[in-house]
Amino acid sequence: MREFKAHRKRQAQRRFQRLLEKAWLPKVRLHNMRHTHASLLLARGVHPKVVQERLGHSSITMTLDLYSHLAPGLQEAAAASLNGLLKKEKGPIRMEQGSD
Repeated sequence: MREFKAHRKRQAQRRFQRLLEKAWLPKVRLHNMRHTHASLLLARGVHPKVVQERLGHSSITMTLDLYSHLAPGLQEAAAASLNGLLKKEKGPIRMEQGSD
């Protein structure tokens, strides 16, 4: 089974290279296109969960381990968002009483 998968990957790579040649585009590995896809999405502010799903990673941890360096503003954005929420509050936060 492993040999079959490796064969399919090589076959897909060859087809991709032929398409690039026909379009007069430079050679690039198919895997590099996948990495570029993820990098561009994260650079545009797409949520990492969406990128994880598009790449088919089993968990968001895998995606963040590989690409978190491409989203360095996440901490700053979270802090700014919380700061904005706190500035809007004029008084103490009241918890609504629900029916227990």
